[in-house]
Amino acid sequence: MSTEEDHHSLQWERLRSGDKQALFALYNSTYPHLLRFGLKLCGNDELVKDCITQLFLQLWSKQAQLKPVTNVPAYLFTALKRQLLDQLAYQARMHDAISRMTGKEVENELSYEEIIIRVQQDDEIKRRLYEAMKALTPRQQELVRLKFFEGLSYEQIAAQTSQTVKTAYNTIYDAIKTLRKKFS
Repeated sequence: MSTEEDHHSLQWERLRSGDKQALFALYNSTYPHLLRFGLKLCGNDELVKDCITQLFLQLWSKQAQLKPVTNVPAYLFTALKRQLLDQLAYQARMHDAISRMTGKEVENELSYEEIIIRVQQDDEIKRRLYEAMKALTPRQQELVRLKFFEGLSYEQIAAQTSQTVKTAYNTIYDAIKTLRKKFS
């Protein structure tokens, strides 16, 4: 082991024990190498800098759970690579979502009259649903509310209402059949 590797290992162990100065020393000694490595992976220098900072913040927040590491720079390079890939994937998802939203808004831009008609149709559907819900038993109403308005799973509904999963499923199934009849 070289003296630099010994130095990094010592800083790592001190970091694990809660020494903030060791965190800063490790940051200062590895930052230029991490920056160069990150820029080879991704040309966005701001993203790389943010990821390096985030990496060291995570190290500090999880210092008590950190395990001993024999090759600290390799560990940091791998962690930075994961951080960058996660951020790039997140940015790609956000870009896709924004593209879809803006693309749909342009395609589906409605006139004022169309908006009013849709609002009136929504109000009519809500009124019909409210009326149909009155035809359900109180237990069916409760389970439909838990499933579709609160988004609970059948297991969560069963636990909350002290029923079996099968009973919750059958009760909701019967309620849906009743609602379909009312809407037909």
